[in-house]
Amino acid sequence: TPLVVGNRVYLFSRQGDDEVMSAIDADSGKVVWRTAYAAPFTMNSAAAPHGPGPKSTPVFSGGRLFAIGMTGVVTAFDAASGKQVWQKPGSSDVPLYTTHAFSPIIEGGTVIFHVGGEEQGAVTAYDVNSGDVEWSWDGDAPGYGSPIVATFGGVRQLVTITRGKLVGIDVATGRLLWEQPFVSGNFTNSITPVVYGQTVIVWGNGGPVTAVRVARQGDQWVAETVWENADINGRMSNAVISGDVMFGFTNRNLGQYYAAEAGTGKVLWISEGRQANNVALARAGDVLFSLEQDGELVVLRASQTGFEPLRRYKVAEAETWTQPAISGNRIFVKDVSTLTLWTLS
Repeated sequence: TPLVVGNRVYLFSRQGDDEVMSAIDADSGKVVWRTAYAAPFTMNSAAAPHGPGPKSTPVFSGGRLFAIGMTGVVTAFDAASGKQVWQKPGSSDVPLYTTHAFSPIIEGGTVIFHVGGEEQGAVTAYDVNSGDVEWSWDGDAPGYGSPIVATFGGVRQLVTITRGKLVGIDVATGRLLWEQPFVSGNFTNSITPVVYGQTVIVWGNGGPVTAVRVARQGDQWVAETVWENADINGRMSNAVISGDVMFGFTNRNLGQYYAAEAGTGKVLWISEGRQANNVALARAGDVLFSLEQDGELVVLRASQTGFEPLRRYKVAEAETWTQPAISGNRIFVKDVSTLTLWTLS
């Protein structure tokens, strides 16, 4: 997904055998600077249709950009000049399918990545200035979804889905606080969790949507399932919370939008089928923008009473896998090979 910071768009992409960070003028599309490093990569044949990446959205903080490439190369760039500040090498052992598709997290003076490959990996916090490792947790290999940071029991913690678990890690020390088994198929664990109150809501490749309550009991942590709903199971599409309602997309019946009570999992409405294969949802006020995989952008009302599409726009001819980047009346859309600016009047 492109990052919009002021009137600058930052894009992490591949050009030939290079992984490239670019700064683009938001009004004109002119490339302000371009920094590349060699990153030859051959996809596994089963994943070749997905393209050679990179798949991770960078993060911007303190005038710097932080990104991870397909082989796990971690790089810090100066956002003003594009100069490479520091870089950590990757590995020949990479995940099978999308490889390092998560977005990093900034927490205090650290940037956190889940580095590693198919069999093992480590959630690692690097000092943003030097790249030195502050802490590392090597309990499981990385999944494909992005981590989040939330506060449970008064403790800020990184919550992420690994290859086989849902875990909470103390962001200050890297100590594992709690874990719960979570496994589901080949494209396992490719979504980003959402938080509602003291619960984390997750789903996997065809498994039920599950809400897990996280609590501290003395010196111990407990994570327990509070509700499940198998009628709105999902695969790779994300969900968003608006008030007490979760809006998402299930791959049942060739694709259906839905709204459900975040506290109970009760479905409020579900659309007719055959909507799309996958969608990328973004919320702006009481409106949802859904970028469907076939390049159609659907604008939806965040309604609790029914499926209310307001407009549909064809914004790309190639496949679109990323969230639309919304900035004022500007919408930046990334398909498999092109970045395009659209404006709404």
